Amino acid sequence: MKLTYDKESDTLLLVLTKNQIEETEEVRPGILADIDKSGALVSLEILNASRKVDTLKELIASHSPVQVEVA
Repeated sequence: MKLTYDKESDTLLLVLTKNQIEETEEVRPGILADIDKSGALVSLEILNASRKVDTLKELIASHSPVQVEVA
């Protein structure tokens, strides 16, 4: 699992697997789910993340075993 936050685009990306993405679905406004061909979740992308996540630092800290990148 990999969690990446891009400050410039204010986008948070949570990658669960390296499976090939078959389709992308907007599950909520500004929250995109990437799905593989078997229907499994590959990744989640949160647009305007700083407005949707109370505190990004808290989210990152709560996933400490996850590889985190801040661009």
